[in-house]
Amino acid sequence: MGLNELSGVLWRERQLLELLLFKLEEEQLILTSGRTQWLGHATREVESVLDQIRVVELGRSVEADGAALELGLEPGCGLLAMAERAHSPWGELLRDHHAAFVDLTDQINQLAQSNKELLSSSHRATQETLMSLQDTVRTYDVHGEASGASGSVQLLDRAL
Repeated sequence: MGLNELSGVLWRERQLLELLLFKLEEEQLILTSGRTQWLGHATREVESVLDQIRVVELGRSVEADGAALELGLEPGCGLLAMAERAHSPWGELLRDHHAAFVDLTDQINQLAQSNKELLSSSHRATQETLMSLQDTVRTYDVHGEASGASGSVQLLDRAL
């Protein structure tokens, strides 16, 4: 039966969205702790879950179109349209899936935006720190003696 297969795919997609939310939370904890050595790993894990979601979404599309046809609806219709047409308990289950997707998507969007802002502010703070260090950087002169940086450093591209 098409609704049974569709429900199975929807449960899998919900699990992956919850896992994505968890991975974004991990990423945020890493960002706020300042232990950015693990940020690359966290980002790769987020990307891995996103890849899995893309695969499941393709399966959901196929199953949803089959279930829609079974219910006498056009392929590509939404979960709520199928829920209206489906008999109990499928209608309620599809509405529950829809509500969960809306809630998870909102949480994911908020967390992703928050992580983006944390990354931006961290990047700005790092740039400002590096710029403030330019005036206090100590270097060595030609005799190996410590000296304050003087003048500015310029890179000349002789190939031009």
